[in-house]
Amino acid sequence: MYGFFKDLAIILIAAKLFGLAARKCKAPQVVGEILAGLVIGPCVLNWVQLSDSISTFAEVGVVLLMFSTGLGTNLRQLLKAGPIATLIACVGVAVPLVSGTLLYGAFYGFAAVGSTEFYRALFIGTIMTATSVSITVATLQELGALKGFLGTTIISAAVIDDVIGIIVLTCVLGAGGGEDGSVIQVLLNTVLFFVVAIGVGVIWNRVMTWLDNRNPHTQRVTIVSLGFCFAMAYIAEEHFGIADITGAYIAGIVLCTIHDAPYVERRVDISNYLMFSPVFFASIGLKTDISGLTPGIALFSVCFVLVALVAKIIGCGLAARVCRFSWPDSLKIGVGMMTRGEVALIVAQKGLAVGMVDSVYFTAVILLIIVSSVATPLILKVLFAKDHPMADQSSALKPAAN
Repeated sequence: MYGFFKDLAIILIAAKLFGLAARKCKAPQVVGEILAGLVIGPCVLNWVQLSDSISTFAEVGVVLLMFSTGLGTNLRQLLKAGPIATLIACVGVAVPLVSGTLLYGAFYGFAAVGSTEFYRALFIGTIMTATSVSITVATLQELGALKGFLGTTIISAAVIDDVIGIIVLTCVLGAGGGEDGSVIQVLLNTVLFFVVAIGVGVIWNRVMTWLDNRNPHTQRVTIVSLGFCFAMAYIAEEHFGIADITGAYIAGIVLCTIHDAPYVERRVDISNYLMFSPVFFASIGLKTDISGLTPGIALFSVCFVLVALVAKIIGCGLAARVCRFSWPDSLKIGVGMMTRGEVALIVAQKGLAVGMVDSVYFTAVILLIIVSSVATPLILKVLFAKDHPMADQSSALKPAAN
């Protein structure tokens, strides 16, 4: 048990050092934290193994990150971005799904529709549909672009993308014989979750408004808010099959209109910035092990990564352009949506568990997560710097405020 504290110490110190080094190189801090996980993990030094305790810390980190994002959301802009985000998410799922299926066919032959090989190809495309918003959120926070309409659109589209991805996953597994699942049941659970979330949200918002008015700027407001966040994360995952980060984000949306929402957001950011968030980003590197990589799988993995990244940029970017975003902003949305993380891992592990794909393809998924996690913050920083030359200076002040 005590080995956990040693691992935690190594992760936090390494993440901080690499994060500072990334800032010196004018890169977002999350890039350094991910690279720290690679260096101290199985890929290089093998000082730290990903344990259940570290995974739990990492999960808390991403849940708090999404909760904080919801707290800082402008509700009016979110409602305004809803239809646009839905279109972007739908196209952003469809293009990678088709691209991944065609890629598998190009490498291993095109199979007849309905065959086992066809569903294997379709599952490769399903892995590509996943979007991990957490790294994009952290990057947009650093750039000071999270609370604008563009940032809200990206976050909203990513949340909707998760819901669509769950539906697609269930359809593919059910049709391919991987598991018994009713598509209608998944759709029903999704609708029920949002109905319950709206109902509970209206009531809880009034409760928190009353508590906030009676106890402004107190710890009890923050504690009760955190309790609601974790409860929504649990309910979403356990009872409705929706990602826990979606539940946490909805919890933040529910509380974003209370008077002390900025106060709660700052309190959550402090603890998350100091401990949980660095563990989450470092854990991405800790999950990587390239010891079993062969030339054939390496070639497929490279093509898999390139197709997955380009497909998201094209799909989401063109959909954004149709919604009358400018070409530069459309590119930012496409790049912001191309990150893969815990959702892609969950999808891949589900496929492995039911025999839909072989374990050798897990290397391609890990490589996609690493490349997209490192590339997305760097590209976004360049894109935003072109429009806002002062972004580097303002983002540099962010850690000091925390």
